[in-house]
Amino acid sequence: MNLRRDVFQAIADPTRRAILLLVATQSMTAGAIAANFETARPTVSKHLQILTECELLEQEQNGREISYQINAKKMKEVADFIEPFRQMWDDRFNKLETIMKKYKNK
Repeated sequence: MNLRRDVFQAIADPTRRAILLLVATQSMTAGAIAANFETARPTVSKHLQILTECELLEQEQNGREISYQINAKKMKEVADFIEPFRQMWDDRFNKLETIMKKYKNK
């Protein structure tokens, strides 16, 4: 069975979010990534597979090693989807802050 992975299911996992933060600034090998976690290397490899299938990470073959780097284009798509929700909540919090300031002054 070939399951299509959803990008939001992928980033729902805290370990996968941590991996994305690790490779956000530099490409890293699977071993270098795994060294940052207290889980078995095959578990980290599974997380890398999921992130790669969702196109959040890209692989680059360097001789025998594979390095992983962030796919900025895909991350921008995710950010663009989330932006209206962020803006909505910013607006709501700003309105609440205004109401609280008025209430405090009374």
